[in-house]
Amino acid sequence: MIDAVGNPQSLLLLGGTSDIALATAERYARERPLRIVLAARPSDRLEAAAERLRETGSTVTTVPFDARKPETHAETLDKAFGEGDIDISIVAFGMLGDQEKLWTDVSAAQEMAEINYVAPVTVGVLLAEHLRKQGHGHIVALSSVAGERVRRSNFAYGSSKAGMDGFYTGLTEALRPSGIKVTVVRPGHVKSKMTEGLKEAPLAQTPEQVAEIVVNSVRKGRELVWAPAQFRYVMSVLRHLPRAVFRRLPF
Repeated sequence: MIDAVGNPQSLLLLGGTSDIALATAERYARERPLRIVLAARPSDRLEAAAERLRETGSTVTTVPFDARKPETHAETLDKAFGEGDIDISIVAFGMLGDQEKLWTDVSAAQEMAEINYVAPVTVGVLLAEHLRKQGHGHIVALSSVAGERVRRSNFAYGSSKAGMDGFYTGLTEALRPSGIKVTVVRPGHVKSKMTEGLKEAPLAQTPEQVAEIVVNSVRKGRELVWAPAQFRYVMSVLRHLPRAVFRRLPF
């Protein structure tokens, strides 16, 4: 259970090598050691992530998770919850991809849609089932400001994040009567493995800065947050710009 000051005893990271998810786990582990389950495809990166979190004094286990194989997701979640209740589940996997290839190559577009939208939906349904059974829990869904108003420069990626964001925003309401909470986090540019090599955008954050926002938002019971908070006002303006003006913006 999450204690009175908002510290969990257990975490599930779906996307167990995500820089933001790992930074969030480390931030929680500063308060006390945790039981952490990392769900990702078996790899050296996953083992390195597990060792990194074990250095916090936490107990860390791994379970195989392949976002593109939804038929295996129930087994993954069964294993993750098989060791005991999970207080906070972080949905942190996704892909950015080559933005021009994503709208001109069917296979690339399908891969992105399966990873960024289909898989978050299937694991969201399964997480909701497990959390209702255990009677408590909190889901953190890492979305993106890219989904708030889709731009020409990354519209395939942005559209997938818009769908994922809409699902978890709706799941927030669907789970409200059961007491299960959901926090949708909308980061802007995050300086991580995913964005390595890209030009840094305004209001860029580190994974550690986003992790701090995640932890504080869960503690305060916030359902929708931006990272950084200023993006809420930036996106409010961008959402309401006429299309003819929006298309002229330099991004």
